[in-house]
Amino acid sequence: MTSLGTLTTEGRNPASERIDAMSALEIVRLMNAEDARVAAAVGREADGIARAIEAIAQRLRQGGRLVYLGAGTSGRLGVLDAAECPPTFNTPPEMAVGLIAGGYAAMTRSVEGAEDRPQSAPDDLKGLGLSAKDVVVGIATSGRTPYVLGGLEYARSQGAFTIGLSCNQEAALGDCTDLPITPVVGPEVISGSTRLKAGTATKMVLNMLSTGAMVLLGKTYGNLMVDLRATNTKLLDRARRIVMTLTGASAGEAEQELARSNGEVKTAIVARLNSVSPEEARRRLERAGGHLRRALEDQEHASHD
Repeated sequence: MTSLGTLTTEGRNPASERIDAMSALEIVRLMNAEDARVAAAVGREADGIARAIEAIAQRLRQGGRLVYLGAGTSGRLGVLDAAECPPTFNTPPEMAVGLIAGGYAAMTRSVEGAEDRPQSAPDDLKGLGLSAKDVVVGIATSGRTPYVLGGLEYARSQGAFTIGLSCNQEAALGDCTDLPITPVVGPEVISGSTRLKAGTATKMVLNMLSTGAMVLLGKTYGNLMVDLRATNTKLLDRARRIVMTLTGASAGEAEQELARSNGEVKTAIVARLNSVSPEEARRRLERAGGHLRRALEDQEHASHD
């Protein structure tokens, strides 16, 4: 395995070698300049990220799950991305799952040595009942975290599709995954502090993986989150505004349609635009594979026939 000292993320950044002598404003400008490199590094991995999105969408469509696996900052970012899927895209909680070395206690405090136990990840994945239908995204900015490597090896043995996300070239992670994604962001402002640029790159890639897959699954109409789950006042207001925008309904009419449709935004839109019952709207959406645009276009074509 590549030694820690040879990793790009462990190297010394010439721009920050005297950071301890800088003013607060100089530190801000330095960090901002370094962060500006992250988007380009992620952009260089566009083809791999796109392939990953397609693989995730295909597995989810067939009843599989998206499982993130990581330690420390990487694990926390995976848990965060998975946790955001149900309120944003109205997915069942078990569709996207985040596993972190040391368990959920590690979300808020360091669990010493948890990342060094390669057998812990297979145990965690067995607890999920991992199967060949699932996708496992192993997240390790170093590309060598034992917990993640052990989990990916187990996932492959079960036939799951594996994706490895790291920020170092020639990472060990690439040897045990079906698809590596490697945004190389260069040395950190504080050597080895991968919660910085590497963490930012990780969050950007995870955002793309989950959002891209959900778009392919029909969770949006244009850039509107028509499959959101209205669980608080803000989301209720957003749901009402989406119905108003896409149907021309007044605020009161949109509220009535949502109430009639059990808060299901896509159902309310199809029902309103096609003057059908929520039950019929659900049937049309089901026939369209959950895609609102497809359901509306299918009805438009049918009306012209």
